[in-house]
Amino acid sequence: MISIDNLSKQYGSTTVVDRVSLDIERNSITVIVGTSGSGKSTLLRMINRLVEPSSGRVLIDGNDTAGEPAHLLRRRIGYAIQGNGLFPHRTVAENIATVPRLLGWDDTRLRARVLQLLTVFQLDPAEFAGKFPHQLSGGQQQRVGVARALAAEPAVLLMDEPFGALDPIIRAKAQDDLLDIQRRFATTIVLVTHDMDEAFRLGSRVAVMSRGRVLQYDRPAVLITRPADPFVSQMTGLADRAMRLLSLTTAGEAVIPGAAGGPVIAASASLRDALSELVWRGAESVAVVDADGAPLGRLTVAAILAHGRPG
Repeated sequence: MISIDNLSKQYGSTTVVDRVSLDIERNSITVIVGTSGSGKSTLLRMINRLVEPSSGRVLIDGNDTAGEPAHLLRRRIGYAIQGNGLFPHRTVAENIATVPRLLGWDDTRLRARVLQLLTVFQLDPAEFAGKFPHQLSGGQQQRVGVARALAAEPAVLLMDEPFGALDPIIRAKAQDDLLDIQRRFATTIVLVTHDMDEAFRLGSRVAVMSRGRVLQYDRPAVLITRPADPFVSQMTGLADRAMRLLSLTTAGEAVIPGAAGGPVIAASASLRDALSELVWRGAESVAVVDADGAPLGRLTVAAILAHGRPG
């Protein structure tokens, strides 16, 4: 879907992004993570040419983005940022409709899309369509910002620290919403964050950057169990590595045969959640059930901890 080929950016004698190459799969969430100044946001902005590369290429569906006028490229790539960047003088509906209106959508299609997105983001159109950004909570503003980025039905959505300004509870809900939206619209999402927990929660693949280079690009479980160098190991968290690994595996994936009484947990819950339930209840095992409540088997503390040992 997106191929980043030997991409670099220099400002004078300073190299901000240094010969980065990544292949990003269609209909996935790829997260770029790194400390401040690592080059992650610059790399993201070169995809839609908000920052022009010094060298290298970005290809979307095999087409070099350098061959397309930058303003047209940006209209077909969604872009959401921290703070949302909503136009304060425009209503929620007008904000969401920004790019489709630039693309010349007719009013009927435009209204239908705004209504759809407000509904998907659980913002009652009758209540929220006519409000202005200052009348919304931080979480509501964030949802409108993402809705605006998705309004023109882009195949690609870029997100630069989109949840950084939200408090932890609202942030967790926003992350869940994003996963649901990605599944619903099958959008290819590239997201930048400095939060490794967020990267592991959202990303099917994660790129760890430092000093303009990608040190490792792989699935979260590989980053945790086989970090490429000491910096990646530090980023993934030496002390928390086992618990992070448990967060990546569901109870349904680790269930063992046998009946269990006592606590019940859904197959979709993480092993970290299952372990917390066992410790909280003081139980020896927990029953695992599917979405319909049918028993699948059980989990014990020993079985859960076996999955948390980095290999």
